Amino acid sequence: MSERVHPVFSIVAPIYNEEGNIDLLYERISQVMDSTGESWELIMVNDGSRDRSSVLMDALADRDPRIKCIHFARNFGHQTAVTAGIDHALGDATILIDADLQDPPELILEMIERWRAGYQVVYAVREKREGESWFKEFSAKMFYRVMYRITDVDIPVDTGDFRLMDRSVVEVLQHMREHNRFIRGMTSWVGFKQTGVSYVRDARHSGETKYPLRKMIRFAMDGITSFSYFPLQIMLYVSGILGFLALLAIPIVAILRLFYGVDFFGGQATTIIVVLLMSAFQLFFMFFLGQYVARIYDETRNRPLYVVARREGFSPQQPVPLAAHARENMPDAIEAEIEGAAAGETV
Repeated sequence: MSERVHPVFSIVAPIYNEEGNIDLLYERISQVMDSTGESWELIMVNDGSRDRSSVLMDALADRDPRIKCIHFARNFGHQTAVTAGIDHALGDATILIDADLQDPPELILEMIERWRAGYQVVYAVREKREGESWFKEFSAKMFYRVMYRITDVDIPVDTGDFRLMDRSVVEVLQHMREHNRFIRGMTSWVGFKQTGVSYVRDARHSGETKYPLRKMIRFAMDGITSFSYFPLQIMLYVSGILGFLALLAIPIVAILRLFYGVDFFGGQATTIIVVLLMSAFQLFFMFFLGQYVARIYDETRNRPLYVVARREGFSPQQPVPLAAHARENMPDAIEAEIEGAAAGETV
């Protein structure tokens, strides 16, 4: 009987300035995965960390052949780092988990049980969030509920990227190369048989959050524009309401002036207010329109999603995944530049 080449489970952990969490993350994941009795690999993606994260990652890869490290040439963002891990995952099932240990690795065992029961996506549902401000909790709850209402995709509420995905799901995601990525929405979009498991999200073990308000707003914008046309569609309803009010105001104002001598709209102040109000509506919707146009521009440039400076712990026989797919429609000038870059790999 031939020896199995690929692991049963692949765990993907994006890393950005997580030097205080890496060793404990490895320890807890090792305990959990060793208890399954199955083969596994841990793929850590260094998203341009500025602390000692890369050193600690490489040290683990030297000690344990199951540890694989991908080092980006610069910071490309959390969702792109998750994508790189998915691209490199070889397991029958792939588990996404953040390195801050807010998502307990011990929950993976319950996810595996659901997977063995026939589910192809098992996502973690946050019943409670420890160590977070009321504003973060409130804004997160509102975001997921708004997304659920305005998108055509059934994205489960109160879920993050912590999930298990069957190989069939991973292979579909590997061929979805849009640049403004929203992994939890993409996972819902592909379909398949899905279920959730509930848990209490712990406080961050060490370090600072990588999603301050500015990044949360941008992340929410990526999610909305990737899976909903609602901001564009609402422009029709607002313009209809304003047009109806304008048509209704014309006879009312005429009657009041002709028969009662009342002039509610006299003077320049009212005119200025109305113009400012209309301009605000126009600029607001032009902003959303610009967001969609900008995303079209991102896709037409056809740049690689990320640049890999180096990889550690991978077999020399394992090629850069999806490189041919990524370059299939790449402009010749960019492809020549990539092939001439001796220090990096691109996907």
